[in-house]
Amino acid sequence: MKIQVINPNTSRSMTASIGRAAMAVARPETEIIACCPQDGPASIEGHFDEAIAAVGVLEEVRKGVAAGVDAHVIACFGDPGLLAARELARGPVIGIAEAAFHVASLICTRFAVVTTLTRTRIIAEHLLRNYGMTEHCTSVRCVDIAVLELEALGEDLLVERIAEQALLARDQEGAGAIVLGCGGMADLPARVSERVGLPVIDGVAAAVKLAEVLGELGLGTSKHGDLAYPLAKGFAGRFGHFGM
Repeated sequence: MKIQVINPNTSRSMTASIGRAAMAVARPETEIIACCPQDGPASIEGHFDEAIAAVGVLEEVRKGVAAGVDAHVIACFGDPGLLAARELARGPVIGIAEAAFHVASLICTRFAVVTTLTRTRIIAEHLLRNYGMTEHCTSVRCVDIAVLELEALGEDLLVERIAEQALLARDQEGAGAIVLGCGGMADLPARVSERVGLPVIDGVAAAVKLAEVLGELGLGTSKHGDLAYPLAKGFAGRFGHFGM
């Protein structure tokens, strides 16, 4: 099975880190193809960034479909372009926030999210609502570290900052698990879990495993209704190649 793991920002180092996290949980026979758009924001930390990044995601999905990949993972916690990507692909397309929320709901009655900047809290809350997960989440907590500063901060300090918020969610809100709210945190779940004594879910790993399961079950994106292939039409200017 071939799974395309798309980092929607243009950071090559973060793409490599996400790819390693995906390969660490994938079956030996699964091929992970980690990629990122050539054009777009260096990091995704707001609605504007997501809107621009979504076009890059769709470009990568088109390439993946043409290359014959079996499934696609959108490795940004905002799940940018998710439904549009599902229109383009017959294979499963899974966003890491959606995957993490669903996996967390299977192992506890209430989980908390720990993400990056405070300004992205509302975006995560909107996703919880849209995915029907609001009642499962105690809170969305933020470490107030920019996405591109995660690596520079150092793993030890980053784990402590995440653990600080996770412990508050555990002790004050009764959260039974923690969802890491950024693809750039994909290599941290084991260390955070050891620190806080709770299951910690990384959306990249969750999405890869769900993609494998859907593939094994022979299930792909339904092409009936709103996720049918896009209507054939012309596109103008630099989006002309999207025309059919």
